[in-house]
Amino acid sequence: MLVRDAMSTVVLTIGPAHTLRQAAQLMSARRIGAAVVHDPDTCGLGIITERDILNAIGSGQNPDQETASAHTTTDVVFAAPAWTLEEAAEAMTHGGFRHLIVLDDNGPVGIVSVRDIIRCWAPGRRRTVAAAGSA
Repeated sequence: MLVRDAMSTVVLTIGPAHTLRQAAQLMSARRIGAAVVHDPDTCGLGIITERDILNAIGSGQNPDQETASAHTTTDVVFAAPAWTLEEAAEAMTHGGFRHLIVLDDNGPVGIVSVRDIIRCWAPGRRRTVAAAGSA
């Protein structure tokens, strides 16, 4: 199974000046655990996750004053839609993170999480995918 089969195509992109509260509200509304942070001044993509927000608030930082840029991971490993789930899982395990931004030639097309991979590898899910493939 490939990353394109497991990834979420709901990609929330925010700017570096968004506050942590704004990021959390947007992520919560879409029921997602990560957002792509695009900084037009650096032409770079980063990622902020629910864990980044939780750690900031847990350490006493103000979610209305802290910006996404201060909590964005910019040393990002990107996945390709054609990667296998094994390749994605290996990258996550090696890097110690739970989300990968999926890029094609035009930019972000999805995000794949550990949860997405587990869903695909769960026994009940494999039967469903196998049955759909034989139809």
